[in-house]
Amino acid sequence: MPPASQSAAPAPETPPTTPVPGSRPQDMENGADKSGQDKSRLDSNDDFLNQEKSHPKWDTRPPRSKGSQSEPRAESEPETPDVVPTPPQKPAELEPEPPETAPQPPEKPEPGGEEKMLPDPRSAEMPADQMPAEETACRDRLKALGVEFEEHKAEHDAQIGCSIPYPIILKTLGKSIGISPGAELNCPMAEAAAHFMHDVVQAAAKAELGADLKSVNQASAFVCRPRNGTRKLSEHAFGNALDIASFTLSDSRNVEVGPAPPEKDAKFLDTVRKAACGPFKTVLGPGADPDHALHLHLDLEPRRHGGTFCQ
Repeated sequence: MPPASQSAAPAPETPPTTPVPGSRPQDMENGADKSGQDKSRLDSNDDFLNQEKSHPKWDTRPPRSKGSQSEPRAESEPETPDVVPTPPQKPAELEPEPPETAPQPPEKPEPGGEEKMLPDPRSAEMPADQMPAEETACRDRLKALGVEFEEHKAEHDAQIGCSIPYPIILKTLGKSIGISPGAELNCPMAEAAAHFMHDVVQAAAKAELGADLKSVNQASAFVCRPRNGTRKLSEHAFGNALDIASFTLSDSRNVEVGPAPPEKDAKFLDTVRKAACGPFKTVLGPGADPDHALHLHLDLEPRRHGGTFCQ
């Protein structure tokens, strides 16, 4: 019997296990039974890597912005919205606000005021540097009749059309016949008036009233205006007309032109009025129109074929 101090034969040593790559120390401590678990764990890691590679982040397309939403792929058709959006309406144009005060139409000019006159060739007549021979001859005839007059500066209004290139102001109508107030006329009209008063009116006053003609009271001579109610220039605008309101006789009687004079005065006035039609081209008086109810209008308006207009 072997002695007690001797021990039993030692058991054969287990050869060391070769470590598996990728295993941790504790796996080695657990021994070979863990190797199967390690293999399975590696297989699962490979599956994870394969899944990561198939993730969209591995796509070759560039990454989208952070805030963008995912869009369907090209293969899928876009969905039609349930309600088609309506385009915004065009804002209504604002109407201009009416002015506080409505504009007023221009005032219609008064007849004979600012309205443009019908053309008349005499409106363009202007004085020459030297007085024409016919004007000088007219003045010589007036002096021979005993007519007193004064020269006056030329009258011309381009806007209206009035014009007298060589006006004179009558102081008398002959040696014994005055005129009041002084009358501005052209020389031919002044000469016609002087001859008429001396040759016709003086004789009618003696025959009808038994007195001499002393003076003529005139109502209008040169006036720059149109005919009443028209755009035609009056003969007064050329110093070519004279309006007579009354006659004063040597016995101080005053014969007024009017619609209903006394019988003797009416006969005298009728004689003068009829005789005036011829020496003057226009004769108007009471009964012709309301504008001539209180005076006798005489003028030398040029008419066709030398005709006259007498009412």
